Amino acid sequence: MKHAALTTALTCALGTAVQASSVEYAFCWIGDNGYTMEGRMQFDDALLETGLISQDDITRFEIRGYRDDAPLGSWSLAQLTPETTWVLSFDTTRLEFPTGSTGNNDLQAWNADGTASNCGNPGFGFNAGNNAQDVCVNGEWRTDSMVDRFTPLQVFPAGSERACGDPDLLSQVMRPKREERT
Repeated sequence: MKHAALTTALTCALGTAVQASSVEYAFCWIGDNGYTMEGRMQFDDALLETGLISQDDITRFEIRGYRDDAPLGSWSLAQLTPETTWVLSFDTTRLEFPTGSTGNNDLQAWNADGTASNCGNPGFGFNAGNNAQDVCVNGEWRTDSMVDRFTPLQVFPAGSERACGDPDLLSQVMRPKREERT
């Protein structure tokens, strides 16, 4: 009897330890010429308020691209291969993706690199680099999607009533253009 109770208690304790709690955020991007992107990501909630995390800390990630509300493609971590460009930086204190690419911590390359040589083929990719932010679809770099490299991505708790382009949300995330760092 003692053995069964001990086994049950140990199983419950181990089960609790293994099941880390996570947080999920939705995000969106508005590019030029009708291009948009929506996505979701998940990471361990112990990382909240710890500053920058990288792609290695993300447990779930998916993006979907659109042009004039028509689907262009998607990409998720389930499609990650050794050849896929996958670089992410997220500030868990400010709840934002750093952009502008003046250093390694503000580069975003999600199934798309900055030269379009490894660019969402097949599928959809997003890049926020040192020149601009843009998307690619099935290996084709869509230069007409380009916006300023410092354009913020809107980030909000998954499941909230927020939507990409929500004026209330835009006013919360808009920040002045950063000065060039040397």
